[in-house]
Amino acid sequence: MMINNAGDPSTHDDSGNDAKAFEQAVLSWFTDIAGADRDTYGYVTASGSEGILFGLFVARHRFPRAPVYLSADAHHSVRKAAAILRMETVTVPCRDDGTMDPAALARLCHHARRTNGGRSDGAAVVATIGTVMRGAVDDLPALRNAASQAGGVHLHTDAALGGLVAAFTRPQPAWNLAHGADSVSVSGHKLLGCPVPCGIVLTHQRFVPPQPTGQYLGADDHTLGCSRSGLAAALLWCRLREMGTRGLRQTVSRCQQTAQYATEALTAVGARPERFPGALTVTFDRPDASTCATWHLATQGDRAHLVAMPHVTPQAVDMLCADLSRDIRGH
Repeated sequence: MMINNAGDPSTHDDSGNDAKAFEQAVLSWFTDIAGADRDTYGYVTASGSEGILFGLFVARHRFPRAPVYLSADAHHSVRKAAAILRMETVTVPCRDDGTMDPAALARLCHHARRTNGGRSDGAAVVATIGTVMRGAVDDLPALRNAASQAGGVHLHTDAALGGLVAAFTRPQPAWNLAHGADSVSVSGHKLLGCPVPCGIVLTHQRFVPPQPTGQYLGADDHTLGCSRSGLAAALLWCRLREMGTRGLRQTVSRCQQTAQYATEALTAVGARPERFPGALTVTFDRPDASTCATWHLATQGDRAHLVAMPHVTPQAVDMLCADLSRDIRGH
């Protein structure tokens, strides 16, 4: 059967055919993980990209003229979301470790305010918790402080993969609403392994723009999609029920151990690996096209990466390193 979670998770629509009880349970769990209070709004999205779009939608409502500041290593969907909302984008350089440079952000925000004759348009800053290629975690407190040069700040964290990793890393990096974010989005089909694309987005209730509600719907609706997959919410609930918070913590620990193992193994074969502290992502010298195709390696420039997701084992790392060793000897 088709299950449609139409409108907000907190109100059932007139059809009576939804899985919002499951969605509410998922949101309650994530609200605790993300350090939010109960005065928080969120819903299960179709993807992490929709979560970014919603975060910027909220930012635009708060600061209508604010540009979007994003790092050079931000996910490409940030630019798509800004284009949909007709928000100007400003690319901020990265530091050597792959994180957004707070000093560069401060200079860009100061320049924007000076160019506007001192007018404070504000700043919509998208921080990344686990960049695509390097797994870098942006420094939220430093970015908020830097962006204050522009006036008001809305800080959205794209925590698609890295958020749930950060939540169970000790010491825990700043990544969520308790750490100064104004909105945060994660993916449900990455670390959690939900079999359909989905995600979760949260923000403070006071930031949510008012939305008209069609009388026929019988429910409030502040979502971007209105009609949303009830199946995704039920599958997310099932996955969390199966793993439990303890199981997810153990999964993150095991994945981090695999990432560390991969770093050491790649070093041994001369592939020059790099890994951001705590990340599941390990970058290394880009091998030949055949090896990239065999292992489905994502590449950028002269680097490739592996991501130590739950299905990646030390044995698989050993097999990859054997292929890389043959490539290196062949050159």
